[in-house]
Amino acid sequence: MKTELKFIGIDVSKSTLDICILSDTTESLVIKNTKRSIFKYFGHLLKNTAHEYHICVENTGKYSWELMRILPSMKCSFYVVNPLHLKKSLGLVRGKNDVIDAVRIARFIRKNHDEMDCYIEKRKVLESLQVLMSERKFRVKQRKEIKTKNKEILVLDNAKLVKSILSKNQKLIKELTKQIGTIELELKQLVDSCQRIKNMASQLQSIPGVGPILCLNLIVKTNEFKTIKEARKLACYAGVAPFANTSGISVFGRNKVSNLADKGLKKLLHLGALSAIRLNNDLAIYYHRKVNEGKNKMSVINAVRNKIIHLVFALINNQTFYKNRLATS
Repeated sequence: MKTELKFIGIDVSKSTLDICILSDTTESLVIKNTKRSIFKYFGHLLKNTAHEYHICVENTGKYSWELMRILPSMKCSFYVVNPLHLKKSLGLVRGKNDVIDAVRIARFIRKNHDEMDCYIEKRKVLESLQVLMSERKFRVKQRKEIKTKNKEILVLDNAKLVKSILSKNQKLIKELTKQIGTIELELKQLVDSCQRIKNMASQLQSIPGVGPILCLNLIVKTNEFKTIKEARKLACYAGVAPFANTSGISVFGRNKVSNLADKGLKKLLHLGALSAIRLNNDLAIYYHRKVNEGKNKMSVINAVRNKIIHLVFALINNQTFYKNRLATS
């Protein structure tokens, strides 16, 4: 007996899940976004072995976490799609609501399931690292904004008011700095509690320019290098891989990186590259050699960012540590 394929799209909101089931017909329904409701509905639905289920959800952050914990362990092919990937694939569309979005997600997975990898669940320690890093990033951004305000407020003529505002802002900066330090300590303790992540972190931080924050971001965003398994794919994800920019016989632009990237990871890689080229190592030698040959500085820095990513995968795949005089040409 031939197994019937069913494609399910789920649009996630804070309190509800809009579900669309596509086969020969289209069925739409709504359930609560709670652990109990998810287990009850999908536990009953997936008991039917006459159907092969492909379930897709848009990655909307913490509201989709319950689904991402439960469905990977059930008898189905479960996919988590990047919202930008989904948006770009839809073409020219008009209007939206939760029901329509669920239908669009179901149609997307029906069309693309052969080319997509199933979602690999993150371990709880990675989820905790992700939350802590998000909280740290939020506080660092707040502190930076307050410091910028302190510079802007100096243009006021009222010295008494300036002094009062600066005093309040300094207290906020001091408190935020204290909280950032506490979060960084919690991150270190979390890393030390998991030998696997601790070993990975030690390997990655042996690369020039790779500090604790960049290191942990690489581990979390690649799901311990299970979701993104190739250096080229991570380079594309981080927006440091150059692509051709030509068309026919009239357009011959320079190769350039794409704007469709994880801007946060790209910034960390950029800071790591800037740090690396100031030290005495092969990446710095490579950078200065290329600049002396007349290459554009930003182009060479991007190449250093790319090399850091390739070094990361080389160390993880070979289970070793960075040593100078590796081939970087």
